[in-house]
Amino acid sequence: MAQDIVPIELGLPQGDVVTLWAPRWREEGEDWEAFLGDEEDLYGFPDAAHLAAFVRTVDEHDLADHPAWSVVPKLTVEELLPDEEHQYDLVGVPELAAQDPDTWTLDELAGIVAIVRSLADVCELDAVNDVLSAAEGFDLLDQGTLAFTGRDGERRWTELAETIVERWDEVLDAIDEVVAVPDVDDAALAVATEELEKLQAEESEDEDSEEGEEEASDSASDDEDSEAEDVPVGFWGEVGIDPIKIITDGAEYYTLRCYLDDAPVFLGREGKIDVFSSPRALSRYIASGELGDNDLAEVSTWEDVVTKATDGSLEIEVEEDNTYVLQGLSEDLEEGPNAIDPTQLDLAVELLTDTAEWAGDDSVGDALSESESLGWLVSFVLRPDPTRLVPSAPFTDEVEAWQKLVNAFEDRLETH
Repeated sequence: MAQDIVPIELGLPQGDVVTLWAPRWREEGEDWEAFLGDEEDLYGFPDAAHLAAFVRTVDEHDLADHPAWSVVPKLTVEELLPDEEHQYDLVGVPELAAQDPDTWTLDELAGIVAIVRSLADVCELDAVNDVLSAAEGFDLLDQGTLAFTGRDGERRWTELAETIVERWDEVLDAIDEVVAVPDVDDAALAVATEELEKLQAEESEDEDSEEGEEEASDSASDDEDSEAEDVPVGFWGEVGIDPIKIITDGAEYYTLRCYLDDAPVFLGREGKIDVFSSPRALSRYIASGELGDNDLAEVSTWEDVVTKATDGSLEIEVEEDNTYVLQGLSEDLEEGPNAIDPTQLDLAVELLTDTAEWAGDDSVGDALSESESLGWLVSFVLRPDPTRLVPSAPFTDEVEAWQKLVNAFEDRLETH
């Protein structure tokens, strides 16, 4: 299946450089991954204008045989600007390692380490792989905060941070050495530079306009904020726990979930989620006291839930954004992107990701990585980009991978 070619920005000691990355694709039975370059050189450009001038005029490089390359020379400078998701500040990694391992820090570090691994594999940088194998934590970043909590988690984070402090310069030096800035055609560069300058001028005008609108609406916003503060959040909002509804191909379930320090916690324990066929059944079970040990008992407001269930006043109402419909998604995936409801898919991905993170299982994160065919299809639906090629049928492998994740999720459900 022809995958996309993505503009990326790398923050290196020599400065920020822009290049192109072709995430893993499969062709003639083999897996491939590549960056814009030639033999041992990784091409890095000072801005998107230089990148545009190059791809519009040069035919010989490592991406020339990529199935989607014919699209790239036709892209505008704006389309060759790396989006925020594909900007990797390699120089800033020691600063990240000095912070606490919260969700945002781990997400950013995981993205950087993933692209560094790709660079190491494609450019054969043994020194980089040596550093990344020096601490267990590098392999666990995709698991989120659970891998770095508790005594073992603190040890992993300390070991990872110390490795970065002591050896990250080895990674930067190895990558810096393979980056080359190729010559570009002067005429093509002049055209591309004009495009970039026009784009930057338009963005500057938009920012000035937005600032004026913000100032004009400040007083109105203050009034709205005051009114919003008076709106009751309800019992579940007060306790910080959400009733959720799960619809599978064969059943409908109800359970509870909350977030502690941005980490999901479900009603259950040891990776098993307690689920019930109706809100009333869930409420009755909480009141019965038969739940025993469960991870939600660690939440400070859990006793408030138990008290309401016991006195019969607990009302379990599920909001729309806490209703997760897995039913029918496999069939939609098989038909292709146009058949998939992005909202339904987004919620389903959230559910699968949350449960896997809670259970300390990295299989969901691996399968939904953009380097995997399923992850690439999902990202196409959830983050549409007109510059990307529409994934092409058949989607047999993607459906099989998705169904495997759903089956694993359903195996976690402990029905009462």
